[in-house]
Parts: sequence; structure tokens; C-alpha cells
Amino acid sequence: MQIVGYETAVGGERDQPALLLAGDGEIDREPLASGRQFGYSLGNRHCAGTIDETGHTSCPAEDPPYCPTHTKRWACARCRGDCDRPLSSCHEEHAVYLAAFAPATFKVGVTRSWRLDTRLREQGADRAAHLRTVADGKIARQIEAEIAADVGDQVRVPAKIRGLHREVSTAAWEQLLSEYDVLSTYAFDYGLSLQERPVAETVLTGSVRGTQGRVLVLERRGTVYAVDMRDLVGHELTDGGTDRALQSSLASFE
Repeated sequence: MQIVGYETAVGGERDQPALLLAGDGEIDREPLASGRQFGYSLGNRHCAGTIDETGHTSCPAEDPPYCPTHTKRWACARCRGDCDRPLSSCHEEHAVYLAAFAPATFKVGVTRSWRLDTRLREQGADRAAHLRTVADGKIARQIEAEIAADVGDQVRVPAKIRGLHREVSTAAWEQLLSEYDVLSTYAFDYGLSLQERPVAETVLTGSVRGTQGRVLVLERRGTVYAVDMRDLVGHELTDGGTDRALQSSLASFE
């Protein structure tokens, strides 16, 4: 059995996050509901292959999480609005937004306007502000590039993990928003209720506390761990909790 993907909690039919496990070509969706117990050891990691309407096709290539053949590159990832709108989605109405990650890390982003709430939750944003609604993706990318010169347009997962137990700095957030005309604001609560910073690990043993974006939070033996689900993709699984020595938080000794 291999971890071949994950789903964040984005509402609608699939309002629960999940890991996608594959074996013999079949896909099992394992919900990551709060309180769910996992007891897997992570084995060898290799390409997760591909998933389509017929199931899962495995790949023995050693490149995790995906080999060059199975790597899907998002055409708009580095677009700055200098293209000729090659995708049908480019012609849809877009929103330009700011996202905040505790305590004071910010980014600008764009998405199709109907996906704004979903996109913010996918990223695990703590707060957000909708700045502009524009006719298409090209215009949105041009505006994004201008704002990114001051704010930035990327936040790495380790930075998100470092702030999971904290609140967004109201002063820093309001100072940033004062520089823009804001249409609406968002605040998200992922129900993690963390008292201290979780330990960053790649593990699938323990009780699920919840997820924030693609970060899975597990509790094991008094220590809370934060797992980037992308780092799980490609691993083979065996039953039985990990016997690998894991770092413990100070709270586990109290």
C-alpha cells in the first residue's frame, strides 16, 4: 500500500481532508477526521504514479513524490501576465487577494473568483483580504506581480508550521491592509487549539488533531507533530506504528 495523494478540507462533498492510498490499482480515501487513529510505519519512498478514472497506475521510479514523467506542472505558476491567455480558465473572472499566516507572514495571490474561499483554505491561510475582482487571469497576474514586489507571493510550509500555535499580529495585518482598498476580509479557524509549536516530522502514527491546508497535525505520546502531507506522498506503508525515535516536546514530560 502506498500514499499516492492527499485532499485538503475545501468544503462541498469532500469537506473532510483525506489521504489517498493505493494498492493493486485501487484507490482508498482515508479521511483525516479529528480523533482518527493512525498506526503506520513509513517505508521506501518512490514515485506515486498517476491517478485517473480507472484507478491508480504505479511507477517504480525513485524520484519522489513524482518522477519527471508523472510531474504535473501548473502552467500559471510563474505567470506574470505576459502571456496570451492560453487556458480556458484564463478568461474567467479572477480575484486578487492577500493571505496572512501567523504571526506575520503575508503573500499576494490570485484565483478564479468563484474559488476564492476554497483557495484560501487550501493554503491554510489564517486571515485574508479580497482586494480586486478583474475580468481575466492576465490582468490578475499583472496586478499580483506589482504587489508581490513588496509583499511576496510565496509562503513555504515550514513557515506555516512555525506559526500554527500563534495568532496573526493584528497590528501588522492592519498596517498592510491600510495600503490597499479592501473589498472584504476573511478569518479562518481550523480547530487545532494548539498551546505550543508542534514538532515538524514526517510520520503517520498517532491521533489526528486536524489539518490546516496541507499540514496534518497528529498527537502521539503527549507530543504534537505537524506533517507536510506532500512529504508523505510516495511512501509505502506497513501496519504498526513507527519505531523510529521522534523528537518530543517539553510538554510531553510535564
